[in-house]
Amino acid sequence: MKLLMVGSGGREHALIRKLNESGQIDKIYCAPGNGGISFDAENVNIAATDIEGMVAFAKQNSVDLVFVAPDDPLALGMVDALQKEGIRAFGPDAAAARIEASKVFSKNLMKKYNIPTADYNVFDDMDKAISFIKDNNTYPIVIKADGLALGKGVIIAADFDEAKAAVKSIMEDKIFGKSGNNIVIEEFITGPEVSVLSFCDGKTVVPMVSSMDHKRIFDGNKGPNTGGMGTVSPNPFYTDEIAKQCMEEIFIPTVKAMESEGCPFKGCLYFGLMLTKNGPKVIEYNSRFGDPETQVVLPRLKTDLVDIVNAVIDGTLDKLDIQWDDNACACVVLASGGYPGSYNKGEVISGLDENGQLCGVTVYHAGTAIKDGNVVTAGGRVLGVTASAKTLDEALDTAYDRINKISFNGMQYRKDIGRVEWKQ
Repeated sequence: MKLLMVGSGGREHALIRKLNESGQIDKIYCAPGNGGISFDAENVNIAATDIEGMVAFAKQNSVDLVFVAPDDPLALGMVDALQKEGIRAFGPDAAAARIEASKVFSKNLMKKYNIPTADYNVFDDMDKAISFIKDNNTYPIVIKADGLALGKGVIIAADFDEAKAAVKSIMEDKIFGKSGNNIVIEEFITGPEVSVLSFCDGKTVVPMVSSMDHKRIFDGNKGPNTGGMGTVSPNPFYTDEIAKQCMEEIFIPTVKAMESEGCPFKGCLYFGLMLTKNGPKVIEYNSRFGDPETQVVLPRLKTDLVDIVNAVIDGTLDKLDIQWDDNACACVVLASGGYPGSYNKGEVISGLDENGQLCGVTVYHAGTAIKDGNVVTAGGRVLGVTASAKTLDEALDTAYDRINKISFNGMQYRKDIGRVEWKQ
């Protein structure tokens, strides 16, 4: 079969490398792809949000399956458009993708169906939002843009001045564009964070192995939020007991809630959880595979991913036994200097082999290009160096050891992935 992957980051590279393990695929296209992906698939110069272009390419090239990986095209209805033309597509339709595309929708869903989450209020008026914060006078406080914001639409304010500045930057200065027309103001909750990706076919939910993301740019969880600086799987805080509780109180109720609302979720539903002293609570939902969580979860998958994708589309997930290996997996992200702010592009990356890889680890390319025969930087997050081993410490040791072989001008990365202690 022929498959078209939509997207251009490390997540898409991880998905492509896992799909390439299947004996059922003859050809993978990736639109638009990146430099590293070009070693594993054929890049196609179509923007990830170009719905008409993607549908036309799929038809012209007799593509059997389109895998829509990023949030933007899902929210814009790419799956709807593909299905309308009779093309099989993996991912939620636009109605179901609202669970990520609108914080207001997801928070109201949780409230209606008693799914545990932080207390919140919704505002479409800046002055009313600021007045509420002043009257509430409880800090820190969490301010979220309603819509998609590249994983950066959440600001934690330590005092009134910071909170007021955050509201103004989102609602008045529009730093996240129209995603900031509405905001959610949320109570600040604490505890270890857990990411659980899950396969959903509209009725059945099958959680994948757990992972832990590291959002802050600097060691010790300091500095601004990024799209993710590294991940480990399994999450050391996520016990079998907590997993059972999450299944009963969060995962199954969410899938049932979406079905009850007339927008059943089919695809990968990501649960961003916090293990508070009052039990696990949902911080956020994503309507797709997480990045860089995918880079540590998929290497542990033993079942053919193509079989799972087909079961999700066909609504037969309950008939599939999905298997995982017991190894631990660690991914450390190498980022451009200046990220998550402004950064240079076009810096030559040294240390990789002729396939953009490195012996002993898997290198997932997130922001790379090929220029004059060299792999060069082309994004904020550049590479995800990923290692598997019997224990998490071994996996981390291997990843960090191999990182020493790679260099590019301005390269930055965290030295404490998987080793941040949590004090409740």
